[in-house]
Amino acid sequence: MSDVDEPRSEELRRLFWRDEILQLAFWIEGEGFGELVGISTLVRFMGVAPAVAAAHLEELVDDGYLERSAFAYRLSIRGRAEGGRIFAEEFEDWTRPAHGACGVSCWCAASRREAEACLAGRSRATLS
Repeated sequence: MSDVDEPRSEELRRLFWRDEILQLAFWIEGEGFGELVGISTLVRFMGVAPAVAAAHLEELVDDGYLERSAFAYRLSIRGRAEGGRIFAEEFEDWTRPAHGACGVSCWCAASRREAEACLAGRSRATLS
C-alpha cells in the first residue's frame, strides 16, 4: 500500500500514477540527477511497494512513455514531452516571472552571460 492518496477508480488511478511518475522522471532528469529511474526511485519518492512500482513502470513502457534499459527506465520522447507538460502545469505558479522579472521572450534567455547582464542591469535600476 502506498502513502499517497490515490483515486479509487482504476481509470483515474492509472492516470494519477502516469502523471506522478512522468513528472518525477522529468524532474530527476531536469535537475541533472540522471536519465534513469527505477523501482527503488518510486519506492523512495512515492512510498509504493516494489511490486507496485514495477507494475506502474512496465505499464508506462507498454504505453510508450518510458523505455526500458538494462536495470532501469528512461523517458521516451513522448514521455519527456508529457512529463514536461505535467511538470509545467503543476508548478506554473512557482515558475512564472515575479513582478519586475523578465518574461520568456527576454533577450536574457539567450545565454548565461546575457542573463547575468540583464540581472545586473535590473539591479542597478532598482538601486537608482
